[in-house]
Amino acid sequence: MQADGPRACRFGRRWYLNNESWHPYVPPFGEMKCILCWCVSGETHCQRQECPPAACTSPAGRDNPCCAKCR
Repeated sequence: MQADGPRACRFGRRWYLNNESWHPYVPPFGEMKCILCWCVSGETHCQRQECPPAACTSPAGRDNPCCAKCR
């Protein structure tokens, strides 16, 4: 039996529409802003944000909280 249209994805207690994207919420940590998930035909795919390697030995402040930045 086939579905009439694109299927939604369930992640945790929430449902997401086909092609919808979100940052997952993982208890007890909360929203994982460095990870992006998306729904493709009923399947959830997630990927951590890729960061370029820091070009210094002691990375400091961050404009982007997911990636280290040199001073």
